[in-house]
Amino acid sequence: MPSPSERDNPAGATASVRTRRIRQFAREVLGYEEFRPGQEQAMQAVVGGRDTLAVLPSGAGKTAVYQVAGQLLEGPVLVVSPLIALQRDQVDRLTELEDRAGRAAQLNSTMSAGDQREALDGLRDGTVRFLFLAPEQLTKPEVVDSIAESEPALFVVDEAHCVSAWGHDFRPDYLRLGGVIEQLGHPTVLALTATAAPPVRAEIVEQLGMRDAEVVVAGFDRPEIRLEVDHYADAHGKEQGVLDRVLAEIGEGRGPGIVYSATRKGTEGIAQQLADRGLRTRAYHAGLAKAVREDTQRAWMDDELDVVVATTAFGMGIDKPDTRFVVHAEPADSVDSYYQEIGRAGRDGEPALAVLVHRQEDLGLRRFFAAGTPAEEELQQVAGLVQAAAAAGLDDGVDVKALREETGRAATPLVRDLNLLEQVSAVVLDEEGAAFPAEGAPAPGEAAEQARQLAEHHEKVDQSRVEMMRGYAETTECRRQFLLGYFGEQLDEPCGNCDNCSAGTASEHAPDDLEDTPFPVGTPVEHTEWGAGAVMRVEDDRITVLFDEVGYKTLALAAVLEHELLQTRT
Repeated sequence: MPSPSERDNPAGATASVRTRRIRQFAREVLGYEEFRPGQEQAMQAVVGGRDTLAVLPSGAGKTAVYQVAGQLLEGPVLVVSPLIALQRDQVDRLTELEDRAGRAAQLNSTMSAGDQREALDGLRDGTVRFLFLAPEQLTKPEVVDSIAESEPALFVVDEAHCVSAWGHDFRPDYLRLGGVIEQLGHPTVLALTATAAPPVRAEIVEQLGMRDAEVVVAGFDRPEIRLEVDHYADAHGKEQGVLDRVLAEIGEGRGPGIVYSATRKGTEGIAQQLADRGLRTRAYHAGLAKAVREDTQRAWMDDELDVVVATTAFGMGIDKPDTRFVVHAEPADSVDSYYQEIGRAGRDGEPALAVLVHRQEDLGLRRFFAAGTPAEEELQQVAGLVQAAAAAGLDDGVDVKALREETGRAATPLVRDLNLLEQVSAVVLDEEGAAFPAEGAPAPGEAAEQARQLAEHHEKVDQSRVEMMRGYAETTECRRQFLLGYFGEQLDEPCGNCDNCSAGTASEHAPDDLEDTPFPVGTPVEHTEWGAGAVMRVEDDRITVLFDEVGYKTLALAAVLEHELLQTRT
């Protein structure tokens, strides 16, 4: 007998009715004959009224989860998405289905005040079913109040790893979303991400205030993507190696592809050299004019390019299923980022290739990017200036320009300082980036100390991620086992589709029997020095542990046992 709350569920009074309606809508509107792993489980949890975190691989149809579930709930759907281009893409897709899926609209800073009002009015009167917006919009009380009047049924957080300071793409604007969800009466929450190691998952649930959350984790494995690393001893050899790899793939008809470079200068240099060799290619990075970036993205989607050479500015929300290869000219900043970036290949399920072109010195660049804790005096100065402006009655807050004039410091470190101070609840940033003291903010000295400690923690974690990237590049074991182990997923046998498996070195290192290991994957542990953590990967003679305070560490199992370095936590 269904409970009263189940009987009131607009998606159906029983789980079986809801399942039938999910499958019917997915088939008739989206053309789904079958679901990918995790999709239907997430849909069922959402339409059953449960907050849900869905960790689904790139290309696994995360957007279909809210398209279907949102259709079966009574009330509009909010989708928080970090990029305007990503929002526009989803609006366009839903517009094609408007007769069956309901109207979709955007709300962002590029729109006129009239268009923004029209979108919010449509949400209230029911003519807009899906509203896509950036998290900055939710800093405006009038926007939150207007949305609250529409009584949204579903609050979707796309790219949800952005909410986690553990995440590889942390965005402070996402920290406010938990409070906004409560202001809206806590509609059902759906958090979506393609890449989230266990501590990131835990922080997403905590930061968003998710209640009794259903956590759906589909397997991270993308077996269709072959994993390879090309090693070079010097910069010239590596540079030539990148070109040779791309030319070989395109020459054999295995295109199109993406080349990732760590710097804007690198993207332009590689793109020029590939163009000189007859390839249709363009560079893409955040320093290019918006019109140039948009035209490059259009040309890529319209099959007018063989290769896009890009920084990580290219990728999020760009879904070209027939991408055949991803080549990294430098290592990514973490295995999290690398997994997401190579996941843009082979989304059609056909064979694809991921190549890291590597020399050891390149990791120095990533260590440099990961390093840097601001001085406590600088943080205290920024916090003090924000509080002083408020005390002087400056209603517009303090922006980066004003801070530059007052301190003589560059914009980038000032933005970093403001973000850190926001994370320790010392300041609040509005949509334009102006800073105000947070309610109940600590004194500037105390705020600076807390922010510095947080920065030191981030640096340790980021440095540990760089070391795990080095481990991936240099391992002679199965690369897929290493990659999946990073996310806490144990692959029992070597994959057979990486360069180490082909060379025979992976089978040489394959563990004999892991059933009797004292620390199975997922075991909560406590280290004598590094504190609490969880076991992520187990090998014959080593284990990898992700510690809360210092990040990833690979430990010799013999030393752990001999010196009793780890204790199992209950």
